This record gives sequence, C-alpha cells and structure tokens, in this order.
Amino acid sequence: MDCGVITSKTVLLLISLFFWAAAAGLSYVGAYVLNTYKEYDPFLQDKYPLLPAVIIICVAVVMFVIGLIGCCATIRESKIGLGVFLIIILLVFIAEVAAFVLGFIYKGQVKTDLHEPMVQSFKNYDGKTEESHIIDYLQQELQCCGVDNYTDWIGSQWFNATGNHSVPVSCCKRDVSKKNCTGQLSDLKFLNTQGCEEKVESILQSVLNYAMLVILGFAIVKFFGMLSVCVLTCKREQHNGYHPLSGTFA
Repeated sequence: MDCGVITSKTVLLLISLFFWAAAAGLSYVGAYVLNTYKEYDPFLQDKYPLLPAVIIICVAVVMFVIGLIGCCATIRESKIGLGVFLIIILLVFIAEVAAFVLGFIYKGQVKTDLHEPMVQSFKNYDGKTEESHIIDYLQQELQCCGVDNYTDWIGSQWFNATGNHSVPVSCCKRDVSKKNCTGQLSDLKFLNTQGCEEKVESILQSVLNYAMLVILGFAIVKFFGMLSVCVLTCKREQHNGYHPLSGTFA
C-alpha cells in the first residue's frame, strides 16, 4: 500500500477519533458560554449574543456523526463515504468560521449592549424583586458596586427610599462582616467602590475570546481533515486507473 495512502488513512482515523473528543469539548464550551450569559441575562438587551454558543453545540452534535462516518469511510476506503465526509467537514468548517465571525462582531458590541439594560436594572432596584436579587448576587460575586462606581446609587430609587444615605449591603467587601458594614456611605472603607459594568464586560469578553480560540483551533483541524480526504481520494483514483502491462508482451 502506498505510503501516502497509509499516512492519509492514519490521519483521517485520528481525526475521526478527534472529532468525538472535540464533540465533547465543544459541548462543554457551548454549555459554559450559555450558562455564563444566563447569569447576566437581565442585563442583556438582545439574545443574539447566544448564537455563537448555540452554533457550537449544534456543531458538536454534527461532529460526533462526522467521526462515525469518517471512521467507517476511511477503513472501507469508500469513495462515496469519503465524499460525504469531505462535504460534511466543509459545512462544519463554514459553520465554525461563521461562529468565529459572529463572536468577533459581538465582541466589539458588548459594552454598548450591556450599558443601557444594566443602568435600567440598577435604577429599578428595590431589594425585593428577582431582578434586585440578581443585582445583589452580581455585586457580591464580582465585589463591585453600582454600574460605573458606587456613586451610581446616590439619587437612585433605593437611595431615596431608605433615606439613610446608604447603598445595598451587597456592596460590602467580602471580608467585612454584616455587623460592621451596613452600606452607609460614611463607612466607605467597608464598601467596594468599583463599578460592575467593567467587570461584567471583562468576563463576557474573556468567555468570547476563549470560545473564539477553541473554534479557530477546530477549524484548522478541519482544514487538514479535508486535505487528507483529498489525498486519499486522489491516490485511490490513481490506483484504480493503473493497468498492469505484463500481459501485453506475452
């Protein structure tokens, strides 16, 4: 058997196995992105930022099927199977490129889409609604206070309603007990002063960068997979087109 055929078959079998592992990896990435955005859902005006994550999960399902088709087609050297394998890889490659482009586009719009809904949510804070509880959770987990900084609470619905010049206790630093920190602005040393918008934006940007890096890596693997299919198909065509000459001069 030709060395190129052996090498191509080995590469395709390894890629087929890699597809199954990649399917599991992409499923994890997609679920992680969805779960992260779910935590900040009330502050996001549009749902289209979830598109990259949805595409990733769909690609993961397709990749599992691709691995199965690729493995069978490579072992049997089926021309039809390899053709289907090539077409599917090409379609997945296009989907991954689309997800990468969408992630790149949204990356520059995170701050714009995040600001207004976040400002509105903080304005409506009363400490009782579900949205208010989300804000408390956000401030506690990210150790932040307000949208831009703690002064955003001054003049807010909560600030005016309490009438004691205080911010929510969720603004208190994590290492300070609730007994010492009551949210009073006079005890600023007990409060987180950095705003939440910058931290949320940083988290979403990091998640997008992580997802885009993974997508790019898998897209490169798909490219070499398509190249191997082409090599194996060409070698097979050359082998089928070869006619022995031993009987011609007999």
